[in-house]
Parts: sequence; structure tokens; C-alpha cells
Amino acid sequence: MANPRVQKEKSIRRRKPAPDSGTAVFLKDSLAKGLRDQILGGHLAPGARIVESFWARQFGVAQISVREAINLLIADGFVTKSTGRSARVVHFSPEDVAQIYELRAALEGLAAGLAARKKADLTTLRILLQEMRRAIVRGNTRELLSADFKFHLELCRLGGNHQVLSHGRSLLVPLFAFISMRAALAHASAHAWKEDLARHERIVNVIHEGDPLAAEFSVRAILQQFGKRAHEIWVDTH
Repeated sequence: MANPRVQKEKSIRRRKPAPDSGTAVFLKDSLAKGLRDQILGGHLAPGARIVESFWARQFGVAQISVREAINLLIADGFVTKSTGRSARVVHFSPEDVAQIYELRAALEGLAAGLAARKKADLTTLRILLQEMRRAIVRGNTRELLSADFKFHLELCRLGGNHQVLSHGRSLLVPLFAFISMRAALAHASAHAWKEDLARHERIVNVIHEGDPLAAEFSVRAILQQFGKRAHEIWVDTH
């Protein structure tokens, strides 16, 4: 015959409430921010392995919590992880950067041509352009890069081609995370992006003009210019 006391204890354990989901989300976000700060602060270099057990001890949390935080950073582009391998801080070589911009030129040029053909609403691009301008005036690099990322993602969306948007996002997310890391390590000011502002304005204007071919080839050329400059900055700060 089962011991009534043991049965009662089992019943109590079964009725024990689950951890508060809001607390779990807060912890995960907090850990992700902590790891992101380590990355942006240069304590975790590009390409560095992120050891879950080590950071669990550092933060005084369970290893699974660190794993969940890493998944957030993967979604944000700061971390990459292949099947069966450890998570690592995102890293691109100069050749990687050049190839990414080649592909961006093709995708964003196509998006611009499609947007010009359908006479897409450019309000959001203009708003983001203003945000970039204000960030440059204030010298706020983080705000500048956030607006810049959103500008190019919106450009990919405006064409109305879901494949362009999907591939554009897969390129932009890790690239801008990597740029943010390098900018933080180099203490780069948003003023360094001032000369790029006119090129972003040109993107908006050429789409507004409504000639699909002109828009596509103009944006391709502008992205190639961005790519050349990105390569020069990469080499200078390496």
C-alpha cells in the first residue's frame, strides 16, 4: 500500500507552478544584452567561440539560459552557429565583405527597379533618411547604423518580391551586426558616414523618378560604391 505522505508530496510537486514566463524572457534578454556588450566592447572578438558553460558561470545562471540568449544573438546577426559546432561571434574577411556587397548590389538594384515600376510609397525611406541625418548631427553611431539597416531592409521590401526581401535580410542582418562591432571597436563616429548620406538620398530620388532601369542600375552603382568604401574601412581598421 502506498505511503499517504509520499503520495501527498508527489501531488504537491506536480502542482508546483511553472517558472514565470515573464521572468524567463527578462533573463534571456538580459543575458543576450550582456553577451552583446562583451562583443561590442571587444571582449569577445570576431570569430571567437562562445562557451556556454563559461558564460553560465560568469553570469551565475543555468547553461540553458545562456543557450537561449545565444539564440537571440544569432537572430540579431551577432553570432553564427553551424550544426554540431559551437556558437561563434560573426566574422567576415575582406573577401567576404566584397562578395556580400556584390550580391547586395544585385538584390537592392533589382528591388529599386521593381519599386520604381510600381511607384512604391517612399515615405518610410524618407523618414529613415531623416533619422540617419539626425544621428550624424548628434554623432550617434548606433542610431545611425540602426536607421541605415532599416533603410536597406525597407528598400528590399518595397520591390514586393518576397525572395528579394528574404535574401536581403539574410545578408543585411549579420553584415550590420559585424559593422556595428567594428565601429564600436574603432570608436567610429557617425560623422564618418556623412558622405554616404547623399548616396542614400540619390536612392530615394531615382526610385521616385519612376524609371525602373535607371533605378536598378543607379542603385547597383551606389551599392558598389558602398562596398568599395566598406572594404577600405575594413582594411584600415583591421
